[in-house]
Amino acid sequence: MEPLNLPKADLKLKRRNNEIYVWCLIRQKELLCTPEEWVRQHVIHYLINKKNISPGRIASEFSMSYNGLSKRADIVVFNKEMKPSLIVECKACTVAISEQTLFQIAQYNHELDVDYLFLTNGLKHVTCKVNKETKSIDFLTELPEELI
Repeated sequence: MEPLNLPKADLKLKRRNNEIYVWCLIRQKELLCTPEEWVRQHVIHYLINKKNISPGRIASEFSMSYNGLSKRADIVVFNKEMKPSLIVECKACTVAISEQTLFQIAQYNHELDVDYLFLTNGLKHVTCKVNKETKSIDFLTELPEELI
């Protein structure tokens, strides 16, 4: 697995039948460690260990409906009132963070109405604050503490 531009995470990895599995702290089960899952698990550890977000306020593979279609956000973080506050979209390292990625996460936000968006492929990160007054996004250098 490729080194990421995220803090080192103490992932529990297991090899079985020539495949690598990773333990997910949120879903409490072993998952096939695909390139996207590798990034997602590092982000989960970052949110818990560096941003001090309780695992109970993090959802992984969060199901929702958009325009009658079933969708899943990679990670949704809830505030202390359990209202969605942050959507994280994870891509594999080989997938560029693009306008299309931003459009995808914006669709999820149409349903969840969060304050922050975080897009990452593990190497490049884009952090945004949703400006609900102007219906635009402001780019930030990192996730603020206030989302906790």
